[in-house]
Amino acid sequence: MQKRIPAVLMRGGTSKGLFIHADHLPADPGVRDAVLLAAYGSPDPNRRQIDGVGGAVSTTSKVAIISKSSSPDYDVIYYFGQVSIDRPIVDFKGNCGNISSAVGPFAVDEGLVPAVEPVTRVRIYQKNTDKLIIAEVPVKNGRFNEEGDYEIAGVPGTGAKITLRFADPGGSLTGRLFPTGNLRDELQVPGVGVVPLTIIDAANPVVLVPASALSLAGTEIDEIDTGEEIKAKLEKIRCAAAVTIGLTGTMEEATLRSQAVPKIAVVAAASSYKTIGGDLVDEKDIALVGRYMSMGTLHRSFAVSGAVAAAGAAKSPGTVAHELLKPADAAKEEIKIGHPGGVIEVGAVIDDKDGKITYAEAVLGRTARRLLEGRVLVPEKYFT
Repeated sequence: MQKRIPAVLMRGGTSKGLFIHADHLPADPGVRDAVLLAAYGSPDPNRRQIDGVGGAVSTTSKVAIISKSSSPDYDVIYYFGQVSIDRPIVDFKGNCGNISSAVGPFAVDEGLVPAVEPVTRVRIYQKNTDKLIIAEVPVKNGRFNEEGDYEIAGVPGTGAKITLRFADPGGSLTGRLFPTGNLRDELQVPGVGVVPLTIIDAANPVVLVPASALSLAGTEIDEIDTGEEIKAKLEKIRCAAAVTIGLTGTMEEATLRSQAVPKIAVVAAASSYKTIGGDLVDEKDIALVGRYMSMGTLHRSFAVSGAVAAAGAAKSPGTVAHELLKPADAAKEEIKIGHPGGVIEVGAVIDDKDGKITYAEAVLGRTARRLLEGRVLVPEKYFT
């Protein structure tokens, strides 16, 4: 027999996953995780998630656990889980900025916040990172109004613009904006050598590596997507960084148990290239080129949390990202990053006082849509 769990399937930005009320899941964390894995069809050694609702890639294997907040400072509590595809792990270490964009619409439609037209301001407590996210949600007739003319790279068509404000995003997991204490490090990576990089913890810990350090131009897509040697090097760098900032004790543990964080991205100076869809991204329209990895595979766009981190680094003199900017782009508040699917723009507010850098706020727009509502079925054996 199977148990039925009320759930909503939502797209948030360029990701999608189940949104579930916290009180509809088992209270015991171990049982909860077993139930979520079964719902998604994980672990699947064939990486297809054929026996669940997972979409066989990291961007469609995500879950948002939502509850109403009892604090006067927040409206809802949002707990994010990255469901591993081929391993029995639900990783709650970091957040997903794209999924964050659907939390406000979910809260409005579920009656967790009073609907105010034309825009409802939803104060979200992001439990993974202990941070505040404010979502400005378009509302019509008491519900989220998904219709609009705002377009984001990686999603066909247009939708209503949801403005996300990440307040004080620095130190989400490590407690420090730059966890090593340095804006730029030279990290000795076993099997790779000495790698120049910046580790920044903003919305999520992210490792930024100059493309030139890997003998890349930075505009590659297929070469990274299918390049096993390049992906292996990036994973070694990511794992070495995880050990360096204390997220794991060993590189092996980082691969086995911390797939979701830290993230890693390759960055390069602005340069023209063609997207996955064949559109031209002109170097005049971007400040940086970025290639972002998610759970060991190339992200088809650029994660919101990764963009928050990369933009913050780009605005901080001394980082590997800032070194790549043209002076005119460094002076702008908005940082535009060119990725495989197009361009993502982040407003990064950085305060630099006598060399002490504070990340005050990151602002960006996303779209979201409620895709399906009903019940996800999970065999009873996973509840015991």
